[in-house]
Amino acid sequence: MKLDRRTFLAGAAALSFSPARAQTQLRNLEARAGGYDGAVPGPLLRLRKGEALNLRLVNKLDQPTSLHWRGVRSPNAFDGVAPLNQKPVAPGESFNIGFTPPDAGTFFYHAHAEPHMMQQVERGLYGVLIVEEPDAPDVDHDVLAMIGDQMTGQNNSCAERPAQPVSINGKPAPEKREATPRSRIRLRLVNAASARIMTITLEGAQPYVIAIDGQPCRAFEPLRNSVPIAPGARFDVMFDMPEQVESSVRVTMRGASADPGTELAVFTARGSLQAARPPIAAPAENPLLPIEIKLQSARRLDLALEAVGPVDPGLACSDGQPLWRLSPPKPVKAGAPLLSVKRGSVVSLGFVNRSQVNQAMRLHGHVMRQLHLMDDGWEPYWRDSVIVPAGRTVRVAFVADNPGRWRIGSGIMAHAAGGMSGFFEVS
Repeated sequence: MKLDRRTFLAGAAALSFSPARAQTQLRNLEARAGGYDGAVPGPLLRLRKGEALNLRLVNKLDQPTSLHWRGVRSPNAFDGVAPLNQKPVAPGESFNIGFTPPDAGTFFYHAHAEPHMMQQVERGLYGVLIVEEPDAPDVDHDVLAMIGDQMTGQNNSCAERPAQPVSINGKPAPEKREATPRSRIRLRLVNAASARIMTITLEGAQPYVIAIDGQPCRAFEPLRNSVPIAPGARFDVMFDMPEQVESSVRVTMRGASADPGTELAVFTARGSLQAARPPIAAPAENPLLPIEIKLQSARRLDLALEAVGPVDPGLACSDGQPLWRLSPPKPVKAGAPLLSVKRGSVVSLGFVNRSQVNQAMRLHGHVMRQLHLMDDGWEPYWRDSVIVPAGRTVRVAFVADNPGRWRIGSGIMAHAAGGMSGFFEVS
């Protein structure tokens, strides 16, 4: 697999038109066996930029839980990685969450208390937070597309773990929608699966990527009309419906090149032809992020992504046994950070994949640039995770500007639970 600024590896999706705006006063979000507030996915939380997020997480499960905000540069106390930066919320207890997300974008929330994270997410404890841009692109439909492949049974054994079908907002695919010819659609792709890395292809229209992992980027045409979504990643794409009535735009999940694909969603053009619009453009780039990263002063660290003994690439969980590890050049003591830096430091990480499977590595509390393989430049978008092909090295850089202890590790929950995780510290 070759990765560059136009190519990635991606995952499936789920689809629904946006519900009403969430209220900013304190509201309960109940973690139940059937998902947040008893639904899969959980409620869509929608804020304007500058609006506070105020929630009370109420644990109605029979095991501890917590709530993590994927891609949100939150205060460390609300990152929700228990027990790293908060105590787990015990059954019957609650935890108040209150902060103002600094960035607009599409974000993903999910349970994150160890060692229950993977099981809880696969049972449907996830949802989406949308923080609206002050100058959001003018579209006719703002459509949320979520991946889901949650478990349906009660057996968590690795040996008896069947492959799960992809769901669309908790429902079987495909989802079918109608839109007027030439209408403009913003499609927010979110991978809520715990392990799938796949490719999403749009057929019947020219898509433009306008944001990745919640951060806007210059609009570009993805190679072969396909985008890559690793677990927890988000892609915002825009496209215009075709002019011909009864024409369709199909959203398909593909695997290998010969795979005919799984149809996820179909948009059919019906109704009166709309007036032509200006060319598709992305929202303004985030002014809170640095224009450049001074790599010459970076603190550099390579981390090896390794399997512990022979590993079946199809194994979905570890049953508590260490199967993976994240190895720095020199061993660190148990409970110690992989890296400690002062606030404002530039950090350059190398993810060295020594395994035979593709990995997805992610960073909490920060966003990063993926560096070009041949020079010190970087790809023209921000990420909170990157895909690292088997046997390859991917390098990233970021400014450590958010104090606290932050998780760094695999975005594939089975690998993280199996040992491929650690943390870094910003003081």
